[in-house]
This record gives sequence, structure tokens and C-alpha cells, in this order.
Amino acid sequence: MDYSCRSGCSCTHGRKGSRRNLVSSSIHVRQTKIGDMGTRERRNRSNEGDLLLSSLFSSSGANPHDVAIAAVGGFGRGELSPGSDLDIVIIHTGGLLEKELSELVNKILYPLWDKNVKIDHSVRTRSEIRDIADSDLKVAMGLLDIRLVCGSADLVAAVQVDALESWRRNSKSRLQELEASLTERHKRIGELAYLLEPDLKEARGGLRDITSLRAIHKSSAIAVPIERISVAESILANVREALHIVSGRDKDRLLFQEQDKVAEHLGYTDADALMSDVAQAARSVDYLLDSTWYRLAHKGKDGAGRFLKKVRSTPLSRDISVSNKEVVISGDADFALDPVIGLRAAASASQLGLPISMDSLERLSASLSQNVGQLPNPWPRDARENLISLIGAGSAMVQIFEALDQEEIIFHWIPEWKAVRSLPQRNVLHRHTVDRHMVETAVHAAALTRQVHRPDILLFSALFHDIGKGTEEDHSERGMRLIEPLAKRIGFDPEDVEIIKLLVKHHLLLSATATRRDLDDPATIASVVEVIPNLQVLELLHALSIADGEATGRAAWTDWKASLVVELVKRVELAITDNTVALQPELTEDQRQKAESGVLAVSIEDRESVYAIEIVVPDKTGLLSIVAGVLNLLRLDVRSARTKSHGNSAVMEWIVIPDPHAPPLSEKKLHQELHDALESKSSLARRIEERIEAYAQLPTIPVPDPIIDIFADAATDATIIEVRSHDRPALLFGIGDSITKSNIDIRSAIVTTLGAEAIDTLYVTEIGGGPLSSERADEVATRLRSALK
Repeated sequence: MDYSCRSGCSCTHGRKGSRRNLVSSSIHVRQTKIGDMGTRERRNRSNEGDLLLSSLFSSSGANPHDVAIAAVGGFGRGELSPGSDLDIVIIHTGGLLEKELSELVNKILYPLWDKNVKIDHSVRTRSEIRDIADSDLKVAMGLLDIRLVCGSADLVAAVQVDALESWRRNSKSRLQELEASLTERHKRIGELAYLLEPDLKEARGGLRDITSLRAIHKSSAIAVPIERISVAESILANVREALHIVSGRDKDRLLFQEQDKVAEHLGYTDADALMSDVAQAARSVDYLLDSTWYRLAHKGKDGAGRFLKKVRSTPLSRDISVSNKEVVISGDADFALDPVIGLRAAASASQLGLPISMDSLERLSASLSQNVGQLPNPWPRDARENLISLIGAGSAMVQIFEALDQEEIIFHWIPEWKAVRSLPQRNVLHRHTVDRHMVETAVHAAALTRQVHRPDILLFSALFHDIGKGTEEDHSERGMRLIEPLAKRIGFDPEDVEIIKLLVKHHLLLSATATRRDLDDPATIASVVEVIPNLQVLELLHALSIADGEATGRAAWTDWKASLVVELVKRVELAITDNTVALQPELTEDQRQKAESGVLAVSIEDRESVYAIEIVVPDKTGLLSIVAGVLNLLRLDVRSARTKSHGNSAVMEWIVIPDPHAPPLSEKKLHQELHDALESKSSLARRIEERIEAYAQLPTIPVPDPIIDIFADAATDATIIEVRSHDRPALLFGIGDSITKSNIDIRSAIVTTLGAEAIDTLYVTEIGGGPLSSERADEVATRLRSALK
């Protein structure tokens, strides 16, 4: 019989150290004890197998210098589960006649078969083993764990050396083959962490993947910190062993009806606690595997995939750069002086679609564990903005958030997350654990940010809408209580906190009402209007309902349900009379007097993490673009702006966050830069283009298309243009420049940047005054769409 490697069963060999990143300390204590017991039992089974084979070998009359029995795979590692085969290879020198060899093998195998011992075997010479290993990936991997059971130690040692040398020599092609096989298996079997009835061995994040990580490490192509998943390995191996025992079967799929029995056998309080540990263990394995493949793929390469003698580094901001296609925090970074650096790195990574380097994550985690670099309460504005940028990156945020979870960084920023970490939902409608479902909801919400006027509130509420799950209490009511202190700590103002509370409490309102109530009954519409105060909250709740439904899955969010919710929202809109268009700012008497003087005036108020800047400047065509460009070149990130023309001047109020590389800002410096730019806009444009080109070298992520709405009758003497788009360098400069090229004036502007999303409301008129015609408005909108592509 040809040998076919069936390795995959793994355990900790008694390792108790490095449990970090996996489970709570109480679970760790329990699992360490259970892990020791499970390891001993698997080792004892392996030892019993060794004794049985050694006895049969001795009685067979085999020459111990010419023949050997070697264990491979899980048996080779000394990790024999109750339902596992004895995986062996009988190695011989080739000196025996075929009949003699056959008789010898039968003397070893027949007694095993008579005892109903399951055995997977092959009989080969050293050269035959080399040949089959070269053509069969499973055999090659199984041989990496080969060990002597009995017979010729020299034969087994020679095969061991051959196997390791071949694996390392051919590592490039072998690892490509391994990755392809893993991708196919993962697609076919699914993710262990999120399956209701997972395969502990074959599913993504399971024991087979741990074996693969060991094989990658043995290739010497890249170092793999296997110790990081020692607890995960122990948990999965113990659950698999318990499953074999309680079911009396050698299958590895943990069926729903057997989960309570396995939980009881292992001393868990219930099956939910068991499945939570299983999910977290699988996620830890998957995280390390993903990180390993990524580091291997980009090892020693630049952004174009070229190999470099010296790794190229591209600075992003102070102490943060891109290297080896990873976002890296400088080794000299002072976490105590810059507590926002972790969030800034996470936001940058998600918005670029790149991972954060494992070394950076470990140093950040260590600093937070030592209470260094903790965020203040409430968070500064730039910390909140970076959190929203992280959440708003769509699917690119998943790997970043998972890394923050695995390194336990997220718990220092958001302690409330620990209560829902890997919390199972054992419900056929849900595909994910509670925490992963909320992450997926945020991913779907990111695709809807153009549909709302407060994308920051939508994204934050999406990520935490189920934070109240985990107890017998109604999760919406409990979530509303939990979200209030969290939202306040993150830095939302009291009015925003009330909206967030409402969204969390009523996130099921629209879908439940649409599917269970008569939409033609006025009382149905009234019941929703009673809860929803305005159109802004309605659009947020609608988007959250869609994101939550889509993240749950097609079984929960059908086209029929979506259409009913749309119909309900339309009817509620008719019953609410307000609008979502931002109103023009009002000027103070002092601002009017400054505007009437007609002189450029600048004042700056330093508010710790942000600057509040007031600029009064003689009005001119393209003014908004010019001022925005100057602020961009001074490395000031515009978070909001309010501008209004008065007489021959414009009064501008800007809230900006200085880039960590930005030079100190003074009124004199800003005044001079504005003066020079107003004198020569062409020079300003060239400098802006250079900065945009520098950013263009960085990778990008998919984002929703910009939306441009025209409101012809929302203002008496102007046309309102509302632009909702993804933020990017010099965005406002580009929008203002497009308006200028359209030969119209900006009378007022309300600019808001929320995380990575920008909403710009422009009150525009013809050069001589008056609103735009519908044709002119369409022309301007077309120009803006073209500029924003």
C-alpha cells in the first residue's frame, strides 16, 4: 500500500508559556490543565503504538540494520488521538527479495489488523521515499515529522535529512503548492470560527493549518512564531479528542448535537463557552497563517514586486511609514507622547489596504499592557477621526481589526469589546460570531456612507449595534445603556450620543415594522415617526438596517424584506417635514466689521489636538480653493469649515488637525502663505499637484462613487450643491477649482470631514448673482463628477 500522509492532529507538548492573545486568563488556567491532560493521553497512545510495533518488529525476525519502522504525521509528532490511524512507513535497504519483504511486512501488519488497529502504511526504500516525496505534497509534509519507532536508526535519520533538505531546497514551489491546496480546502470546507458545525481538522483555522504553519517554518523561507498559537493548538486538539471519545467515531466534524457532550467532557459551563473558545482558537490560527503568507509574499520586495537589497520605506506621517507593503510604526516612536499613533497607523493601514507589521503590533500591545500610551477620556478629536477612518475602509478594515483583536490592542481602546469577543450566536440565520457580525455590518455600512449625512455616526453605530448581546436581557435595551458611556469616551458630543443611542436601541425597528405591520395603516407610520425625530436619523436607521441585514446573510435579508423597508421609509419621509441640507452660517457683528474693513486678517486658536482658524479675506473667484490649498500645503487636515461672503470679503472658520510632520503654525506664517497664494494661484496649483502625485504612489482601496446633489429651490437666492465623497489629499482644493472653472461664485460653504468621508455643501450663484439655471447646475455637476473620478 502506498503511504499517504494524513498528518494534521497537533497539540502543545506540554507548553504552558506564551498563551497571549487568545483567551481570558480564567479560560487559560482551565485549558492549561486540560491541555496537559490531553497531551499526556495523546503521548501515551503514541507510546503504546510504539511498544506494539516494536514487539511485532522483534518477533518478525527483521534485521534491525536493514529495516526500520518510522512514524510520520500526527503519530510522528507523538500526538495520537483516539480515532487516529497509526501512520507508519516501513523503510528497507532494498537487499531483501520481494517474497521475503512481503512475509516480513505481513508479520507486522496482520496482527494489527486482527486487533482492529487502524493503520496507514507504506513500504519503501530511501530512494523510493525521495521519489514519492518529490511528487506528492502530503507525503513530503508528513515526512517532516518522521521519527524512529524501531529498527535501523541510520535509515530513518537518512530519510529525515533527505526530507528536510528537499523541503528547504524546493521551498519556493512547495509553498506555492501548499498555499494553493489550503485555498482550495478553505473554500470547500469553510471557516472553523464561524461554522455552526465545524470540521476541527480541515476547516480554515483548524489543526491542518497548524501543521501547515509548522511546515512553512521548517522550510526556513520565513520565521513563523508557532508559540503564538500554542494555546489555540491545545484547545483544538483537546476538543477533537473529546469529540472522538463522546461520539465513539473518528470523524472531526463537531456536530451541533454533540457540542453539549463535548463541553461537559472538557468541563465547560455550556456549549456556548466551548464554541467561543473554538472560534477564538481558530481565529488565532487563521491570523497567524494569513500574516505568514503575506510576509512571505512581500519579503524583500518593494511596492512594484521587485526584489531589493535594501527595503524601501515610504513615510506616511510622523513615526509611521510603509515598508515591505506593511504599515510600520517606527522603532523610535514614543507611545507615551503620541497615544494616538496606534489608531493613526490602523487608519492608515485600512485606508491603504495594507496590514500593520506584526512587530509594530507587538510593540503597541506591549506598551498598552504596561499602561503606556493610553488614550485620555474623552478621546481627542484626531483619535475619533482615525477610528472612523479605520471602520470606514470597508472590507480592508477586517484584517486590521482582527489584528487589533488578536494582539488585544482593541481591549485597551474599547474594553467593551472583550464581552462579545468570539461570542457564538448558534442561530442558523447568523453566519458569524457576535463580534465578527458587527465588523461585517460595519463593512456593509461603509458601502452606504454616500447615502447619509453623518457617515461617522453610521459607521460607529454599525460596529457596536449588537454590543448588548451576551445576556438574557434584551440586547437592544442593554446595548443602548452600554453605548452611551462608550460614545462619550470616544468623543461624540451629547446630541450625537443621543442619536447613537437611538440607533442601537431601534436598529431592528424598520425591518420588524416593515415585515410585521400593515404599511397602509396610518398607525404603523405614526409608530415609527414617534421614534424617529428627523430625516437625518431616518436615513441613518435605514442604512444601518440594510448593513445589519446584509451582514446577517441572505436568509435574513431578502429582496422582499429590503423592498418592504424601502416602502416604509418612503412613507415615513412624507410624514417628516424637515430636511438634511446644511444651513448657511451666520456671522457675528465682530466678523461683519472685519469683513467690511476689506483687509486680510488671520487668527489662530490652539485647541490642543486641533487648530481653530478664522480667516477674513477680500473675496475673489476661486478663494475657497486657494485657502484650502494653502492649508493642505501647510499639512493641515481640514475637518470642518464654514465660509460666508459679506460685502467684498469672505469670513472663513476652519477646524484643522495638524499632520504630525507639520511645522508649528503661527498667524504670521499663515498670513504670509495666504498673501503669496492670493497673488499667484498658479504656483500654488503646481505645489498641490506635486503633493497629490506623491500620494498617488500609495495603494488604494475601493470606495463608493461620489454623490453630487443639486437643490434648486432650497435657498431663495442661490443654488445648493452637495458633494459627498471619500476624502483625499487636496480634495477641497479640487472641488473649489472645478467651481471656479465653471465661472460661478461660492457664496457660502459648509465643509465637514468625518473620518475618511467628506460632505461639502456649497451655496453658489452666477458671477452677477442669482441661482443657477437647471442646465448650468447640471453642467457644474458633470464637471465635479469628472474631477472627483
